[in-house]
Amino acid sequence: MAEDKLRYSDEELEEFRALINEKLAAAEKEYALLKESMTSIGNDVGDTSPTFKALEEGATTLNKESMARMAMRQYEYIQKLKAALIRIENKTYGICRVTGKLIPKERLRVVPHATLSIEAKQKK
Repeated sequence: MAEDKLRYSDEELEEFRALINEKLAAAEKEYALLKESMTSIGNDVGDTSPTFKALEEGATTLNKESMARMAMRQYEYIQKLKAALIRIENKTYGICRVTGKLIPKERLRVVPHATLSIEAKQKK
């Protein structure tokens, strides 16, 4: 990567767009599954003895809370990927918001929604 390069080329941006769209589709599928599993967790404990009813309801509540946290994280990830697509449209994708330098391609391939270079992240 040339040090004087200010932004990624249109071809490079298209490569990143394809990667992000792929990750976005997978993330949205996972989010839908999490939402579905949250709504399908029932509170039906009618066939158990009263002794275990409270324990089962507690476990169900804990499971729903855990699923809700996972769904929220997945939703936030989806939003970050969508924001990255907007940055591609604006041709500002891959530019560190602290240093103004290009974030290395290797980092963007692993964390395509990154807005900070490793250098900026370490300074934080």
